[in-house]
Amino acid sequence: MRLRFTLKTAFRGLRANKSRSALTILGIVIGITAIILVMSVGEGAEQLILDQIRGLGSRTIIVEPGRQPKGPSDFVEIFTDSLKPRDVAAILQPANVQGVARVSPAVAVAATIVYGTETKRITMRGTDPFISEIMNLAVAEGSFFTDEDVRRRASVVVIGTKVGEELFGADAAVGQKVKIKGKTFRVVGVLKEKGAGLIDIDQMAFVPYTTAQEYLLGINHFHAIMVQAQTEALVPRVARDIELTLRESHNITDPDKDDFHVTTQADAMASIGIVSTILTVLLTSVAAISLVVGGIGIMNIMLVAVTERTREIGLRKAVGATGGDIMQQFLLESILLTGTGGVVGIALGAMFSGIASLVLRYAMGLQWGYALPLSAVMLGVGVSTLVGVVFGLYPASQAARKNPIEALRYE
Repeated sequence: MRLRFTLKTAFRGLRANKSRSALTILGIVIGITAIILVMSVGEGAEQLILDQIRGLGSRTIIVEPGRQPKGPSDFVEIFTDSLKPRDVAAILQPANVQGVARVSPAVAVAATIVYGTETKRITMRGTDPFISEIMNLAVAEGSFFTDEDVRRRASVVVIGTKVGEELFGADAAVGQKVKIKGKTFRVVGVLKEKGAGLIDIDQMAFVPYTTAQEYLLGINHFHAIMVQAQTEALVPRVARDIELTLRESHNITDPDKDDFHVTTQADAMASIGIVSTILTVLLTSVAAISLVVGGIGIMNIMLVAVTERTREIGLRKAVGATGGDIMQQFLLESILLTGTGGVVGIALGAMFSGIASLVLRYAMGLQWGYALPLSAVMLGVGVSTLVGVVFGLYPASQAARKNPIEALRYE
């Protein structure tokens, strides 16, 4: 029996029960759609985070307190007070670390900013003017605070555009007085809109780190130290020198007992890639459960079809069809069912992924790009075909083993 004739016969068998065939592939369609959607959204999320990290610049090195997090319990260590002013001074010494262009210490403050009767809960960052270069912050009104403001512990604040809109509306924000944790601050600048992302700059405010330490937190340590190397090529060496310098400063001889960790942008991007891949695999595995359910449904329907067409099988064997021909026909029917489900699932997954990216970009204000990985499409095609083979093999073999004489007698 030629393959073309077998295909025509398989198509004819599926067309004879269109409604049943459509319902049969529903599980495959849902499973493939879910896989495409998960992989597409995962790719978009990864690109969003990586773009935010790249925005910090390839020369930026971040030093944070606590050892490198390796599990959920390790994240508690980021609140330790291991990074002190002496560490900044040590990093700035050319004898300790060569190739440093600038060092910017920072602290984080969760606070409520108040203007008249308007209040807004925000995340503040105590830093120095260099943060505007590192994070590419442009000022729409006024100006960023200065190094002199840092030295004087000035009560000045630079706010994100959405903070300004919610507090002041259409009124000018620069020069206005606001209260943060009961202390009065003067608004000296409003940032240009950046759009939401891993870090929503539009919802943040920036003050001199010295002011934040003394008046808002009452601490003498940092939550992070951002270091910029003179060139990108120097980043690995600068990062290594920082580690050695801080170990000496903290009297640490065993690297496993570090009370800090140093991260370059390359390290951060690699970590994000690994985490994103793991999450995508886990979510895809959950979505694949529906493929198993769909596959079982196809096996069940194919067994029913074999029973219904017993006389047809007997007749074909009587006129010369071999068991292999019969098996090939029913296996092709199963693959055609799942293959059709895979194509429909890929199309629906691509459509829903596009809708999701539009919602995330415009409704939620995220800088989200549409992504449809080729690997997702290939996986959809491959998995749907594999399901057809695996779950169609048993019904096809049952059809091939039927005795032609008994099959012809079947009522």
